[in-house]
Amino acid sequence: MANVRTGSGLRTARVGKNNRAQVVTIPLEFRFPEGVKEVYIRREGNEIVLSQRPRDWSAFLHAGVRSSPDFMSGVDDLPVQVRSG
Repeated sequence: MANVRTGSGLRTARVGKNNRAQVVTIPLEFRFPEGVKEVYIRREGNEIVLSQRPRDWSAFLHAGVRSSPDFMSGVDDLPVQVRSG
């Protein structure tokens, strides 16, 4: 069983197999909203983190996130490619 950390201790989730895939049964209070079909997965040290994949970028774009002024500094422009055809 996989441990799920909460503020009040640890919870467990069942790990199993479905054909050749590994599946985790997520407890009700940790489940993703109805209709979520895909999640992002990443590894942070020994932890595996799942996060909901947004359906579009509108929330990100409305958040006002901006790159720093030196974001692309030191990056040279690539030469123009000449294509034949």
